Amino acid sequence: MAQKLNTKKPDYSQYVKKFWKYFFLIFGGVLLFFLFASWGLFGSMPSFSELENPESNLATEIISSDGVTIGKFFNENRTPIKYDDLPKHLVKALVATEDERFYEHSGIDGRRTMSAALKLGTDGGASTLTQQLAKLLFHGERSKIKLVGLVQKVKEWIIAIRLERQYTKDEIIAMYLNKADFINTAVGIRSASKVYFAKEPKDLTVDEAAMLVGMLKNPSLFNPLKREEKVKDRRNVVLKQMEKNGFLTTSEKEKYQEKPIKLTFTPEKYNEGTATYFREYLRDYMKKWALENKKEDGSDYNIYSDGLKIYTTIDSKMQLYAEEAVKDHLKNLQQEFFLEAAQNKLAPFIRVTQPEIDKIMERSMKTTERWRIMSDQGKDEDEIKKSFYIKTKMTVFTWNGDKDTTMTPYDSIRYYKHFLQPGMMSMEPQTGKVKVWVGGIDYRYFQYDHVGLGARQVGSTFKPFVYATAIEQLGMSPCDTIIDGPFMIHKGRHNVTEDWEPRNSDGKYRGMVTLKKALANSINTVSAKLIDKTGPDPVISLMRKLGVDSDIPSQPSIALGAVDITVKDMVAAYSTFANQGIYLKPQVITRIEDKNGNVIYEPKMESRDVLSKDIAYAVIKLLEGVTESGSGSRLRTQGGGAGDKRWTGYPYMFENPIAGKTGTTQNQSDGWFVGMVPNLVTGVWVGNEDRSAHFRTITNGQGATMALPIWGLFMKKCYADPDLHVSKEKFDRPENLSIKVDCATERRVIRDTSAIDSTAVKPEEEQNTDEFGI
Repeated sequence: MAQKLNTKKPDYSQYVKKFWKYFFLIFGGVLLFFLFASWGLFGSMPSFSELENPESNLATEIISSDGVTIGKFFNENRTPIKYDDLPKHLVKALVATEDERFYEHSGIDGRRTMSAALKLGTDGGASTLTQQLAKLLFHGERSKIKLVGLVQKVKEWIIAIRLERQYTKDEIIAMYLNKADFINTAVGIRSASKVYFAKEPKDLTVDEAAMLVGMLKNPSLFNPLKREEKVKDRRNVVLKQMEKNGFLTTSEKEKYQEKPIKLTFTPEKYNEGTATYFREYLRDYMKKWALENKKEDGSDYNIYSDGLKIYTTIDSKMQLYAEEAVKDHLKNLQQEFFLEAAQNKLAPFIRVTQPEIDKIMERSMKTTERWRIMSDQGKDEDEIKKSFYIKTKMTVFTWNGDKDTTMTPYDSIRYYKHFLQPGMMSMEPQTGKVKVWVGGIDYRYFQYDHVGLGARQVGSTFKPFVYATAIEQLGMSPCDTIIDGPFMIHKGRHNVTEDWEPRNSDGKYRGMVTLKKALANSINTVSAKLIDKTGPDPVISLMRKLGVDSDIPSQPSIALGAVDITVKDMVAAYSTFANQGIYLKPQVITRIEDKNGNVIYEPKMESRDVLSKDIAYAVIKLLEGVTESGSGSRLRTQGGGAGDKRWTGYPYMFENPIAGKTGTTQNQSDGWFVGMVPNLVTGVWVGNEDRSAHFRTITNGQGATMALPIWGLFMKKCYADPDLHVSKEKFDRPENLSIKVDCATERRVIRDTSAIDSTAVKPEEEQNTDEFGI
């Protein structure tokens, strides 16, 4: 009898129940894990407002009037750029290399995530561009602790999904490239383009864009300054990915892969580049501005991280021309200074005693970083001083480039005191806009700003203010005459404590002269006679109206320029004459924008009426005489004289109207020239850091030799650039001019601009030979 087969089916229900039980437990656990992470139980998550405005560390840009970024203030050198300003091949390279399905997913690439999970991460990560952005924005590098890293990964997923809801794909790409760190002072694609290739992102070639995208995997590993071959291999991988995704043809890929890595490395440093002294002046300006101007929520602006855009009045081309003019002239003139110094045992000091030199040097030592550091370390003065006499390796400034040498810190201080320093500023007289600011020769070595900070004795450049006061107070004109002869102001008059008898620099007297001739030849006795008539207080009052707040003693000696004034204030004061008697406070900023492009500040113009149009024009005509037949005539002549080799660029051969004045102080410590054309006023000062260091002779030490050539070289460059529209026209003559300015014509034979002889000829009209003409 056959046995019955057991046809009863196995019961899997318990296994099914267990599967679903564990499935839902795991699924629920994962879901709760995600929910808890999104609620911030594993650490804070960005709020809606933070996603809307993610915290950034953006550099503040300093932008010239012609749209050039001339510098930045930054913790991270990062300047944002809009998607529309990115080249298409850069975007394609990024997507092809970092996230091929970027336009298909919503923040998480499921296929890549599953593949990475199955391979346990051995074949690379699965982060999308959006996840990488989330990491960059909200927590940086992932923790190496596995559990913490897993939590961070989950948070990245959640943030990535939220970012995809909040922003467009284009915005995400722009944000990612703006945030990425390319090392070597470059953070963000715009900085990277400028640092590595000296160009804007829109101008990047395909191979350059591929190199930058290749760096994103590991910037330190693929550092083009250190590992050129690795960088080239990585760039070629990016190009291959572009071919794979249909963004390049095979022939295009091969063409770009054959190209070498060619950098134009230009790291951005605060103390290098153009307009360094102006940028430091602006930094101080902005610190004060931030104290007075708050954000809408009452918090403070941070000029290093808030991504402000400061639109300045500086013209980048004029600034470059000014810096070139300073270098061209001073590099040349400095050779003459060293030649003189070689004959002087006390060089660079002249006519001072050794104890006086010791005081100067000790004062300078105490201002050095070496002294500060050693003092902070608790070292006593004797120990610190001894360290200044120990030879050490150092890099020093020379006009032929930085030089590595060995010398004592004491000798390095004395070496630097040999160098002639400039202060130069240009300003539009009708707007108050500062176009040029050169405060020194190299900010890395000489930090003192000789435009905004360095008040120095102005010499004969002060005389026009005395003449302006005389014209206003005494009703005089440039054609009125006065006797150039011995003159004394006795003790007790105008606060004089001893009899004061000014003498002319050449020791000569010219007899009867017009005011125009007197100023052209910078005759001291005439200036003294004028201030004796007006008194010093009206002159001081005029200077206050012209924005000069320096200490000006109520003494008649101020007529000869015994007053310390900054280049900035002198240019603004002279600009009043070119602006028909209206003073404008110098402006360096046109507006400030926040990182979103909203205007948060626009300065108000500060102006006041100081002189009538007629008086201002009369002074202009006086100053034109200086460049026609006086100390500034070398701007026009064909001849020269002793020292031409050092008067760089001489002759200049300008034919257009120029109003200006040279100035030379006692012992040739300071050389000045302020020159004006109708729409640009430029002041130049040249001298050594210490007043006891200077040229021995007037030939090299006068303003016409030290400062005027810089003005001439600068203006030649400006006139050669038609885009600048620097005027060659006449100054505007007021209608119904009430002051006589057209004086008798004199023919002059110019032999040497440092000693001008004159021969009077038959005048076109009869001159008034009465002193003062009144």
